[in-house]
Amino acid sequence: MLQTRLIDIAIDQFGRLGFDGTSTRDIARASGTAMSSITYHFGGKEGLYLACADHIAQGIRERHATSIDLMLDAGTLDRPTAVQRCLAIVDSFAQIMLHSGSERWARFIVREQQAPTEAFERLYQGVMKDMIEGFCALLAVVKPELPPLELRALAMLIFGQTLVLRAARASVCKALGTPELGDTEAQLLRNRIRENSLAILNGGIE
Repeated sequence: MLQTRLIDIAIDQFGRLGFDGTSTRDIARASGTAMSSITYHFGGKEGLYLACADHIAQGIRERHATSIDLMLDAGTLDRPTAVQRCLAIVDSFAQIMLHSGSERWARFIVREQQAPTEAFERLYQGVMKDMIEGFCALLAVVKPELPPLELRALAMLIFGQTLVLRAARASVCKALGTPELGDTEAQLLRNRIRENSLAILNGGIE
């Protein structure tokens, strides 16, 4: 489908070159179509950029559908179950960050994190908000003594362990002394993130 092909190529180019550095002419050429197709389907460059954000948000939501399901009944869970669900969700994020398929949309998201535009709002409202609020609902069961703001800070910092696997991939590889993250390195990192997260979740529990 032409629209999907245009979005896929645009995500790659916007992620690598930024909004200003990306040419709709180049996107159209790489898609094998005329520039008028971008105007017709998206109204222009900005419309295409926002469509990319919507596409990424939907893709993340679909990939994390199982994780989202684990958050829906947070208020009915006991603490041990909530802990295990938190660990499962964090591991799911780690696996996606380790997978090569996350590279293109991660570049797009990182740019929006550094200099937010309307596209960031699309990403946040489209998937990030629900993920954060759902995870915080689980954390509230695990650590009921924490006020809401601290729960949100804790959620972001726990997830930060997984984000470094993609956003700082070169540094991770350099630190581990490997040109790429293979299965052995990936399992090591997943195990370490699980242990770190478990220590955080159980911190203060006698």
